[in-house]
Amino acid sequence: MSRLQEVFGKGKAFVAFLTAGDPTAECTVNYILKMEKAGADLIEIGIPFSDPTAEGAVIQEASLRALRGGMTTEGVFHIVEEVRKRSGVPIALMTYLNPVFHYGYEAFFARCRSLGVDGIIVPDLPFEEKGEAEEVAGRFGVDVISLIAPTSMERIRLIAKEAKGFIYVVSSMGVTGVRSQITTDIAGMVEEIRAVTDTPCAIGFGISTPKQAGEMAHYADGVIVGSAIVRLIEQYGEAAGEEIYRYVSDMKAAIA
Repeated sequence: MSRLQEVFGKGKAFVAFLTAGDPTAECTVNYILKMEKAGADLIEIGIPFSDPTAEGAVIQEASLRALRGGMTTEGVFHIVEEVRKRSGVPIALMTYLNPVFHYGYEAFFARCRSLGVDGIIVPDLPFEEKGEAEEVAGRFGVDVISLIAPTSMERIRLIAKEAKGFIYVVSSMGVTGVRSQITTDIAGMVEEIRAVTDTPCAIGFGISTPKQAGEMAHYADGVIVGSAIVRLIEQYGEAAGEEIYRYVSDMKAAIA
């Protein structure tokens, strides 16, 4: 069992996302530690990218702010290094394939292992083309997380059978972002997954309120929240720490 799977063996897991370097690297370290203290079980750190095609406006703007501030892939690793001096919280990196390819698969995943990065989420890596990246990642003990979207209904079992770490269940069509309602047949998607694997499932895309988190946790092993946290950072900037702490605390309590 990988460390990511262990996260979901302790009850419903809350996965918290933020963009590295927004507004500063120092703030990102502080916010990660705040989220862990508030009850986050897994931290998803976004590597800023100039063309984040799966992201809505909130995270796109966060990426641009971070890039303008000078954040790089190496800078993200430095953030993880600083977190690791004070915390062993499980970490997954969220990135597009381009930064990994340019860093070099071997070098990237070796760096992940040296810093205790547990997994990687790559929205633009098709299931059929994941082989090369997954082979290298596996040699360094890094799980490549599979995403299953509502459009994947005919392929759910195929993708789920090979999933590692946990399965990222995409709750809604389109890009990331806060949604007032989630109308996808989540129960049906999770049922299809459960038919072929016991790999944990976490639901993301659109979850922003304790009520939504509680509803989604009823179907799956955890929930993933990103845009709502990034929006707090956008609003409060370098003073967002306590706001993030309160928000994560409320969300974690809602799924307990």
